[in-house]
Amino acid sequence: MPDIAIMIEGQQGLTWDRWQRIARTVEDLGFDGLFRSDHFTDADGTTDDSLELWTSLTWLADNTDDIEFGPLVTPVSFRHPVFTARMGKDVDNLADGRLVLGVGAGWQEYEHDTFGFDLLPVEQRFDRFEEGVHVVASLLRADEPVSFDGEYFELDGATLLPRPERPGGTRLLVGGNGPNRTLALVAEYADEWNGVMLRPEEYSRLNDRLDDLLREEGRDPDDVRRSLMVPVVFGRDEDELKAVLDGRDPDELRAEGHVVGTPGEVREQLDAIEDAGADRVMLQWLAMEDFDRLTALADATLSATHR
Repeated sequence: MPDIAIMIEGQQGLTWDRWQRIARTVEDLGFDGLFRSDHFTDADGTTDDSLELWTSLTWLADNTDDIEFGPLVTPVSFRHPVFTARMGKDVDNLADGRLVLGVGAGWQEYEHDTFGFDLLPVEQRFDRFEEGVHVVASLLRADEPVSFDGEYFELDGATLLPRPERPGGTRLLVGGNGPNRTLALVAEYADEWNGVMLRPEEYSRLNDRLDDLLREEGRDPDDVRRSLMVPVVFGRDEDELKAVLDGRDPDELRAEGHVVGTPGEVREQLDAIEDAGADRVMLQWLAMEDFDRLTALADATLSATHR
């Protein structure tokens, strides 16, 4: 069984009370980590309570002891990479090295239009993302002042103090499924690759592609952790599963990269994801107030070594 973390959508009604209870429950149950999105709204324009990412992670760093955590992912499109690096290493230092700094290009049109951020066409968006990842990685890892002259970002002898306390610097996660530009960035800069809503066979294919790119970069494939974020639809028995599905076809959801089922079915699907190369699975949990079922999910998925 891979390591199991919980991922929540921070724009879907996250308040301080909910965040604090979720964090303590996830840690007490023995999950490997807690990750959250970095959005203002949902893609369809739905607006709800939404705690700001770095404010919430700072609280988490100082109020949990064991779980890893981080953004899944924070976008370069509305987070300047200098501030991402600066806040990331400070939160990581506060948490004694438990932050995983997940970064992405940005994708959600509605929130960018609403709040006045330029998402950019896809090609230019990834040009900016490449520069942003370079800036973040350089500021976190370089022992000397960093200079960079890009189209979107510039540095002139920049140093962030205090330095990351974790050996090797704050861990950097690059998220996305792109076989060329995204995986090339993972191979060059990342400590962890996170795929999104992939079936095991798709994940395995991209995982092999990443191995090849890492070797081309002169890196050992074992040096990069592999993870996958998947929505989970879980029921303690068939009746509860049917109610949670609410008319949706479980086979169709699985074909779209969801984990769906009762305890035995969920374990079987997680084993298949591990066989495809994942070290960790982030289960997207949308039922923020359903702590009884979250407890049952922990019972179903966490082995004795995790509890």
